[in-house]
Amino acid sequence: SARRSLREEFSGHGVGPDRLELCGPEEPFASHLAQYGDVDIALDVFPYNGVATTCEALWMGVPVITLAGPTHVSRVGASILSRVGLPELVANSAGEYVQKALLLARNADRLRTLRASMRERLRASALLDARGFARSLENAYREMLDRWVQDEEAAQAASPLPVDASEALPG
Repeated sequence: SARRSLREEFSGHGVGPDRLELCGPEEPFASHLAQYGDVDIALDVFPYNGVATTCEALWMGVPVITLAGPTHVSRVGASILSRVGLPELVANSAGEYVQKALLLARNADRLRTLRASMRERLRASALLDARGFARSLENAYREMLDRWVQDEEAAQAASPLPVDASEALPG
């Protein structure tokens, strides 16, 4: 029923069923990723942008056009594309989304260049910088601990009550 519904929706926009290839799940995962070899451009979904599918497409060399919306779930694609140095693939309106997809589809040289460089773009980006992420997370934990210790020390210094219960006992 989902396939029938999609075909009807596309048909209403003048796209015949012979122009659609609706694929089901692929196992193993390598076969799933291999399907990206048949894709020239991925069109990100809206209003809930893809995350895993966007990263998969980029890893497999397929550029993604995304439409940035006003909410977190509609801006994830813009965030990912910005982090890999492709903000020009982010649209801010439906018309711009279509325009960007058409321009890229008509530029075979740009598509070839993107496909050949995409994986290296990802490797060089903050998205795949596991060590940098771990360092940032460790620094955040240290800063939180330092702040907590400072707050505890300030609270103890301001308190009229003894810190150690043995100090309250006579002699």
